[in-house]
Amino acid sequence: MSATVLIVDDEESARNFICEAMKDAGYEALEAGDLASAHKAVDSGAADIILLDVRLPDGSGLSLLDRLAVENPRPPVIMITAHGEVDMAVEAMKKGAQDFLQKPLDLEQLLEAIARSNEIVALRRELDMLRRATGPKVEMVVGETPVMQRIINEAERAAAAEVSVLVTGETGTGKEVLVQAIREMGSRADKPWVPINCPALPDTMIESELFGHEAGAFTGATKRKPGLIEIADKGILFLDEIASTKLDMQAKLLRVLDEQTFRRVGGVNEITVDAQILAASNRDLPTMISDGMFREDLYYRLKVVDLHLPPLRERIVDIPALVGTFIRQINQRTGNAVTGITPRAIDALKAHDWPGNIRELRHVIERAMLFCDEEELDLAHLSPEFRKKPKKRK
Repeated sequence: MSATVLIVDDEESARNFICEAMKDAGYEALEAGDLASAHKAVDSGAADIILLDVRLPDGSGLSLLDRLAVENPRPPVIMITAHGEVDMAVEAMKKGAQDFLQKPLDLEQLLEAIARSNEIVALRRELDMLRRATGPKVEMVVGETPVMQRIINEAERAAAAEVSVLVTGETGTGKEVLVQAIREMGSRADKPWVPINCPALPDTMIESELFGHEAGAFTGATKRKPGLIEIADKGILFLDEIASTKLDMQAKLLRVLDEQTFRRVGGVNEITVDAQILAASNRDLPTMISDGMFREDLYYRLKVVDLHLPPLRERIVDIPALVGTFIRQINQRTGNAVTGITPRAIDALKAHDWPGNIRELRHVIERAMLFCDEEELDLAHLSPEFRKKPKKRK
């Protein structure tokens, strides 16, 4: 949904110019030539962003700012001031204006200011949608970029078809979150859920843990023990960081996938299992296949659906929506009442390289909310490295 910009200016030619520029940029536009018309537009609830001239025929635009101070949510306001009205601009910022521009308006600066305000509108919509959402997809997986929309769509289809899914991506990109979303979107959401952290299982125990064992199968095996694969019957088995498994274990996992049968360690009977297999890895599996460290046949059997999560640095446009999600989640957990984040704080977050990806972003927001006593997160609430002047991304 595109944002609606209310243009409040007594000069008809200026309104027409701005209105056309907004429509060309993909926004909806409303016009008001005086304060009275502006108040009516605000009353209708149609204005997402307000572009407000200070000097109007029936009063000062600053009076509209006073009225907006009690609105919930308060639309972002960009003030338009004449040259030399610096004091007026400062007063407007104190009253809650997001930004101000000087006449004559520079189109590029205008569009940049509108875009910054639109991020605030998008974040508020995200928060509102999350408050009302009942579906797990919206709650857990956030992204407006085309690649994330494709991933969400394919995850939904994979969940409905109950096929094997391989999720790859750098550490911190949200692989486990996506796997959980697949689980919640499918018909097995209330069936057994068996997550296995493959690197945490010692080589000497992994076969017994996965397949179980019969009494007397080895020293210390005093009674029969079902394995994790058996426990996952009718449900979902999640193999996290599957790249860490040895080749012989990969061969046994392949057999389970192909034939849906296995034997307990020390057993002779075939056990049938119906488990959807979800796997994740932060390693380059094709390279591991070339190096002889991962079975090619298992790779292709796992990736009936292959979902690769991009690093956060490649989906910077999703940062406002992600921040909105984290604010809501942290508010629920801590009892905070943060309603959003300022454009300059968003700009600082967008300028960061995010080596720790989404996990790092969540920690940054969690820390900021710890030190925030206001309604909105601002630059001052972020850790010191974000307070430096952000570098513009190419």
